[in-house]
Amino acid sequence: MSETLAKYIPDHAVKPAFELIVTHRVHLKIVNERATRHGDYRKAMNGKHEITVNGSLNKYRFLITLIHEIAHLVAFEKFGRNIKPHGNEWKYTFQQLMVPYIRPEIFPGHLLPLLARHFRNPSASSDTDTTLSLALKQFDAQNDKNYIFEIPYDSVFRIQNGKIFKKGALRIKRYECVEINSGRMYLFNPNAEVELLPS
Repeated sequence: MSETLAKYIPDHAVKPAFELIVTHRVHLKIVNERATRHGDYRKAMNGKHEITVNGSLNKYRFLITLIHEIAHLVAFEKFGRNIKPHGNEWKYTFQQLMVPYIRPEIFPGHLLPLLARHFRNPSASSDTDTTLSLALKQFDAQNDKNYIFEIPYDSVFRIQNGKIFKKGALRIKRYECVEINSGRMYLFNPNAEVELLPS
């Protein structure tokens, strides 16, 4: 398992991450990309702790996602199954588990202050932290997608599920975009990746 992990996370994170997996008896599955989530945790009927992580993630996002999911397991075991999935108990657990990894041997120097800020109060998804998400995306494989914040006002774009939208105004932190078929308004994070369509 540690040889497999070494393909997906930074070298200096392999040993402590492997120890976490063994300690908590995690059955880790690396899966094909899912558009809606980077990973998930569930306790199977047989009592096994199953964690899945998208194999397409860059090594830094993969590590954060893996620790995020292990934090669910640890928080449920420590505080009980009635806690909120991303409530205070999980946030505290995620912080405690992640702190040992926020160091220059594991993450590039320019990511360290962004990670330190994010983990003061971690959110349910690092994607909602626009600054951190954009910094992490520079390590992704190249693709032909654009970020919402980059495309002009009134641009037409397609998202992964095939729905087509027109970009509208920025409302506080997110963009109002109208789905072409239904006329319904949706809000998009500035760092959402979309396919720009010819106008």
